[in-house]
Amino acid sequence: MPVKKFKPITPTLRYRTVSDFAELSTRTPEKSLLEPLKRTGGRNNRGRLTMRHQGGGHKKMYRAVDFKRDKLNIPATVASVEYDPNRSARIALLHYADGEKRYILAPDKLIVGAVIVAGAEVDIKPGNALPLEKIPLGTMVHNIELSKGRGGQMVRSAGGYAQIMAKEGDYVQVRIPSGEVRMVRKECYATIGQVGNLEHENVVFGKAGKSRWMGIRPSVRGVAMNPIDHPLGGGEGKSSGGRHPTTPWGKPTKGYKTRKKQLSDKYIVRRRAKKK
Repeated sequence: MPVKKFKPITPTLRYRTVSDFAELSTRTPEKSLLEPLKRTGGRNNRGRLTMRHQGGGHKKMYRAVDFKRDKLNIPATVASVEYDPNRSARIALLHYADGEKRYILAPDKLIVGAVIVAGAEVDIKPGNALPLEKIPLGTMVHNIELSKGRGGQMVRSAGGYAQIMAKEGDYVQVRIPSGEVRMVRKECYATIGQVGNLEHENVVFGKAGKSRWMGIRPSVRGVAMNPIDHPLGGGEGKSSGGRHPTTPWGKPTKGYKTRKKQLSDKYIVRRRAKKK
């Protein structure tokens, strides 16, 4: 899954890289698992802009991915590995023995034709899903549930993996990609292996147009705006703002903590590693 570079025949191709998509086995998604995806342009139900820098982008359909892995002890064959425009990871189409089809996140090194299964007593191999209490210490996992039956909520992006660190009572300690170690109930399910498409972090857009294709609109600096539009705006010449960084609504930013105490804080054993 290496990234592909281009000859710099134009300025936009000089730095641009794309995935070579070599691991994909088909370009046609399973129609029965497609759903329409409405785009909001960052606006709420009143039409007010509540999320900036969103809008435009290519049309896409949503692929219904099975994060719950609740078809227990029924083997499934990997029919294809596909591109999903809604996430950084690849997805794998499973054909279950009872005839049902489902998408899951494709782990690294999962190949077409492999047989995987979810259950409490299955083998420890990529793609299989087990309760955390049944997974050996040190194993790499992804798509981790936070409460049983809710479906995987942690470690779902390309190249991500968590590691089982310890087991104590009703909880299992899991180290997630941020470096944080947190406790998760032992009956919660997780999928064995690392999420595929490891080279995603090396992809460089290379031009502003690629951002627009992805639905990302430009981000304008506050100091470049007028005083009516941003607290840092205005001033003679290229002024630097003259105050601490803020949002357009005056809240401090860039390091200012705004998170309130959460009930889940008691499950965090070690905080995430701070950036140097």
